[in-house]
Amino acid sequence: MELSLSSSSLRLYATSSRYRKPPIHPRCNLCISLFNTSSSTLRTNSFTTTRTSTLKFPITACSQAGAAESNPPLNKVADFKDAFWRFLRPHTIRGTALGSVSLVSRALLENPNLIRWSLLFKAFSGLIALICGNGYIVGINQIYDIGIDKVNKPYLPIAAGDLSVQSAWILVLSFAIVGVIIVALNFGQFITSLYCFGLFLGTIYSVPPLRMKRFPVVAFLIIATVRGFLLNFGVYYAVRAALGLTFQWSSPVAFITTFVTMFALVIAITKDLPDVEGDRKFQISTFATKLGVRNIALLGSGLLLINYIGSIVAAVYMPQAFRSILMIPFHTILASFLIFQAWVLERANYTQAIAGYYRFIWNLFYAEYIIFPFI
Repeated sequence: MELSLSSSSLRLYATSSRYRKPPIHPRCNLCISLFNTSSSTLRTNSFTTTRTSTLKFPITACSQAGAAESNPPLNKVADFKDAFWRFLRPHTIRGTALGSVSLVSRALLENPNLIRWSLLFKAFSGLIALICGNGYIVGINQIYDIGIDKVNKPYLPIAAGDLSVQSAWILVLSFAIVGVIIVALNFGQFITSLYCFGLFLGTIYSVPPLRMKRFPVVAFLIIATVRGFLLNFGVYYAVRAALGLTFQWSSPVAFITTFVTMFALVIAITKDLPDVEGDRKFQISTFATKLGVRNIALLGSGLLLINYIGSIVAAVYMPQAFRSILMIPFHTILASFLIFQAWVLERANYTQAIAGYYRFIWNLFYAEYIIFPFI
């Protein structure tokens, strides 16, 4: 049913005290135009529920615009959080965190009778220190790679203009100081020395005049040392020391250290695959710029395949050290995924699919740490 009103009645309704013009945000031109449209809609001979609803949208839109204008500090905090997270390079944080948790879990599973609740805080503080070290290394690399990143990775916060160089320096220095303090207070002189050595390698990788990333062999040796040997050996040694045990290699820990060191070599040579354009522009010599994207992708896939074959062989010949029922099928499946991904990359002619291939390698890296405590 529709209630019809005369034009004089409608004018009377519009001027009545019960009618209020929706508040319009002074900077919201969209709302002004919408309200004018709504007012003209009311000036008809019929006042239906459909037309009444036209007033609601401009009010909502204005209130949202007003809220955004009235909370600039909240917006700045949200923007900084986003820039800060991108500055940390989340895929590297995940690798560091997973590696730490995996090795701690393995050491505790080997000595369940020595587990104490007091170790939980020490393990958590160690994880924070590792994330700080990771943040320092990837952060200082971004500070000295702004021009390259504007070509290769324009989404990174410094290159995108979302984080100033001054703020980046404050962050990386804070990461280094906090990390060293945590390690020195909790893990003794030897682990502190290893931690500082890792920071040193990360520094000479990016900072002139050394800037070792210019030299492909040295660059991938640094990455393999930090992410392969130092992380695995350092975490396992620190956990055993916290449990009151002397350091002792076990077959699984020797396996994961070797496996991940090889994996870090692959990451080191394939990380430049999506960045060939910027590296060539700024005369950064990498294996990808020298040998070509296809050759490096095939080399990386081949090295990882050797890794998986070696894992299967180790499980077959050392059944007393590994759970063959889990280790053999798991690495067989991952090797199959790797072969398939290499085939996809070949079909794509090593162009658009290269970034996806590099992400896939990191996913394989995560998978190995996830399964490690149980093999």
